[in-house]
Amino acid sequence: MHKASIAPSGHSFPKELSWLLFNERVLEEANDSRHPLLDRLRFLGIYSNNLDEFYRVRVAGLRRLESENGPAHRIAGTTVRKLLQTIAHRVTELGERFESCYEKLAVELLHEKIRIVDETQLSKEQEGAVRSFFTDKVRPRLVPILVPRGADLPLLHDHVVHLAISFVGGRSGAPPLALIEVPETLPRFLELPVVDGIHSVILLEDVVRWGLREVFWMFQPRQIKAWAFKVNRDAELDLNSEFGDGFLSRVNLGLRKRATGAPVRVVHDREMPEPILKNILRKIGLDRADARIPGMREHNFKDFMSFPRLGRKELSYPRFRHIPHPQLSGVRRIMQAIGKKDRLLHFPWHDFGLFLDFLREAAIDPDVTHIRMTVYRVSQESSVLNALVNAARNGKKVTVLMEVLARFDEENNISWVNDLRDEGVEVIPGVRGLKVHAKICLVSRREGKKSRHYAAVGTGNFNEDTARVYTDHMLLTADPAITSEIQQVFEFFRNNYKVPDFRQLIVSPFGSREQFISRIREERARHAKGEKSWIRLRLNNLADETLMRELIDAANNGVPVQILVRGMNCLVSESPHGHPNLETRGLVGRFLEHSRMVSFCNGGKPKVWLTSGDWMSRNLDGRIEVSCPIHDKTLIKTLVHEFEMQWRDTENARTWNQKNANLRVTGPIWDSHKEIPRWLSEQRR
Repeated sequence: MHKASIAPSGHSFPKELSWLLFNERVLEEANDSRHPLLDRLRFLGIYSNNLDEFYRVRVAGLRRLESENGPAHRIAGTTVRKLLQTIAHRVTELGERFESCYEKLAVELLHEKIRIVDETQLSKEQEGAVRSFFTDKVRPRLVPILVPRGADLPLLHDHVVHLAISFVGGRSGAPPLALIEVPETLPRFLELPVVDGIHSVILLEDVVRWGLREVFWMFQPRQIKAWAFKVNRDAELDLNSEFGDGFLSRVNLGLRKRATGAPVRVVHDREMPEPILKNILRKIGLDRADARIPGMREHNFKDFMSFPRLGRKELSYPRFRHIPHPQLSGVRRIMQAIGKKDRLLHFPWHDFGLFLDFLREAAIDPDVTHIRMTVYRVSQESSVLNALVNAARNGKKVTVLMEVLARFDEENNISWVNDLRDEGVEVIPGVRGLKVHAKICLVSRREGKKSRHYAAVGTGNFNEDTARVYTDHMLLTADPAITSEIQQVFEFFRNNYKVPDFRQLIVSPFGSREQFISRIREERARHAKGEKSWIRLRLNNLADETLMRELIDAANNGVPVQILVRGMNCLVSESPHGHPNLETRGLVGRFLEHSRMVSFCNGGKPKVWLTSGDWMSRNLDGRIEVSCPIHDKTLIKTLVHEFEMQWRDTENARTWNQKNANLRVTGPIWDSHKEIPRWLSEQRR
């Protein structure tokens, strides 16, 4: 393939290429021997899952743009066609590194007496286990499809493994091609009987391969060959702009149509014969040059995030133990503690169960009258929403803003909409024209003759599963200046025509960009007066052109700017040697960096906001995002110090040069994922 490359345009870099750079950092973690062996496999799974979503969303979007406006359409300083070519080249490079890493890990697994075997490598005892599993569990779920010459292919479902099958010899009448979809309802890995002290695991598709003779017995083939492949499809939901009655039905219809969305890539076994590959590509309408991304025999590595925990306990990270919160752990009345002083939860270091205790207390407190919450992504068996159901059963008024259009969580969210409504919870399924991404909860309680509000404002979702592996913050407060404005946000959800006048919160899309610009320029003005100055950001993604320009201007005028970006960082220094006042770094390690914080020195009296949104156009203009100020001086010092500890990180940190290449941060060994929990555990009550 011709090597394509794109230079940065001005101070900006295409966000799709920056995202690939982030996923490269994930892949590097799989190669990092600091992590236990089985957790390195997990990083391969994360990389693969990320890449599938990248194609289903970002590449699919570029293809739509190319189809509508032509290949010469300009985007991020280049053409759509060249950007797609650059992506394909980069993904191929990363794919080669992925395969090399997997082969290396397979050797290391074997040294630890763990082996991933295929259907040709089974002992008699193991073959018996495979036979039983195939007969009892797999065979009943298989739907083999025969594809006669010239016939159309059946629907190839998105994101699942298929086997393309051909027959050699045997009776006449065998089709030139057969297809089998590997069942997603079964575990991807089957643990086999231990032989000579070796733990063996076989993938589900290899169990299917083992049983192909039984499936196609009537053709009596001399040989059956099978090659794995998968299709990624455009995941965009085609919905009209109406938002009234029937909206949920239209979302459900959109989800069904997603299964037949336009294919955007095929990943296939490298050994698949050329005629079969061309036949598949032709029938699903993909160009061979764009779609042929060969791979190993194994696909859908996302499942390797759940690879069985085998062998020595040292091969996996130990179960994480939460740090007791100095003011909340063991406290019976959470609201009483919040009423005295603002509290801050650091996930995953603190137990998400403390927030659940807050909800459960509110659910049975006779003086609590109303609970309001936004929901973006929750677990399927959500303890958070179950607590709200309990509150409704106890006579509390419960209102949930459920963002139905949380990508890839739509089905789960719709299911919860119906369950909550059945329990008497008032559910608002989103806001017309805006995606609600804010993470806010408000509890109203009668205290004397007045009502007092208690709020939770987070940087991450109200999700107990992700709170174990994502770094996030949650502020618990009864500050009336903040809680009254959170109440106004919920009132806006009901009456969209009335936009509140926010004085504490910074709320998108109601001028967030302008307010952040104002604060950046205030920092410039303070520096010009000789006052102490700095800007520190902690974000998932940085891509907004206007804000990036303001940050560069601030740095050019002497303000030190430090930015921690987990994912996409489209900011490129105008100097080939970097900028002395502007530094960006990203952390990728055992835990996913997800917290978002915006802070300014303010002449030595820092101002800090926790925020749900990144500095991207979609977050600033098309979503409801809430940035909440921190008023408590102790909590401000805590967050500022935590940022400084992360900035010192040399174990998980990368930086970027002007070509946007990942570079390791050097210096004395410092792992913030170890040092921050150690520091938090030393904090007093």
